[in-house]
Amino acid sequence: MADRAGAVAFVTPRYGPDVVGGSEAVMREAAHGLADRGWEVEILTTPARDHYTWADAYPHGASTVDGLTVHRFELVREEGRYPGQADRGDLERRIADGVPLDEGQEQAWVNGLFRVPDLYHHLVAEQSRYRAIIVSPYLFWTTLVGATVAPTRTIVMPCLHDEGYARLRVVARTLSRVARAWYLSEPERELARELGLDPGASDLTGAGVVVPAAYDPDAFRARHGLTRPFVLYAGRREEGKGWPVLLTAFTDAVARGADLDLVTMGVGEVAPRPEVADRVHDLGFLPDAEAADAFAAAAAYVQPSRNESFSRTVMEAWMAGTPVLANAESTVVAWHCERSGAGVTWLGPDELSAAMEALALSPGAFAALAAPGRSYVLDHYTWPTVLDNMERSLEDMPWS
Repeated sequence: MADRAGAVAFVTPRYGPDVVGGSEAVMREAAHGLADRGWEVEILTTPARDHYTWADAYPHGASTVDGLTVHRFELVREEGRYPGQADRGDLERRIADGVPLDEGQEQAWVNGLFRVPDLYHHLVAEQSRYRAIIVSPYLFWTTLVGATVAPTRTIVMPCLHDEGYARLRVVARTLSRVARAWYLSEPERELARELGLDPGASDLTGAGVVVPAAYDPDAFRARHGLTRPFVLYAGRREEGKGWPVLLTAFTDAVARGADLDLVTMGVGEVAPRPEVADRVHDLGFLPDAEAADAFAAAAAYVQPSRNESFSRTVMEAWMAGTPVLANAESTVVAWHCERSGAGVTWLGPDELSAAMEALALSPGAFAALAAPGRSYVLDHYTWPTVLDNMERSLEDMPWS
């Protein structure tokens, strides 16, 4: 019988069923999954929903959300310059360019977006109740500061990318000193070890994907007036996720005669060029069942991001029987494509554009690629399998 003594705290900067983000979705579903298995689970978070503005969207304080206790602590933002330091925008640019920061600049970066001091105080006061404090993702105050309160009780799920932030000293210092790490893929774990971020004890938990009871792609197309075959993108429309590359490639493919539309769901500015504006359909945030139908209705799912630690949307596409066009610069997604045999990888907008042209000409050939993808997801990334991995790890955490 599993030893489920002690509470488990999930610490995340944003929490809710309408929050768009891969790590946030994994944390939310893992929390519910462990609670359903008998663990005492709490959520420690902020009132924010939008990661662009960090404005309050939920009430402060404790509440019960879908059966879980959720504590939302005030998010403190301090705009402007830190004494003697560049502003946060300048620090972001230096990090992206690989320019080393001194200790003061790193601390200014950690604290410059937001702080959540009441969450920190809660962890200080309540740490003895928690068997494990699970923090994610790695590059926010809630993780980098929250993990310092009780490192011997802390598990970090970093959702790590190969980027400048991962090379900051404060990141290595914090992540390497916690009790354990949960990694979503083997390439993520290899990167953590290469950068000196791994705490030594770690688990390859993976992440779970919900298996829909059914799909209705024809009804989805009819509801949204989609008469052409389309490629789908789901997530945040921003440069860091490769959205501009996707738009450029799609525009070029259409200019050369590809009979395709582009459908997107998620958050962020879409901003297509005028010549393809009528072929780009922004559906915004969709509920889970409608999103599942979107994946099933697509001729292909495009993953343009190179910064992925798992890529849940790729798994959702394969689960729906849809082929994937994936950025080969993402080591993690390329790893999934190679292991599953269910995706096509590309480098740069020209190759993506050519792949979309080929898709428009031979959709059946691409659809056949997706067949092994569903088996791959069912074998490795359903929630029962992932929760088994997480429970074994939690039982290894000392408790008395």
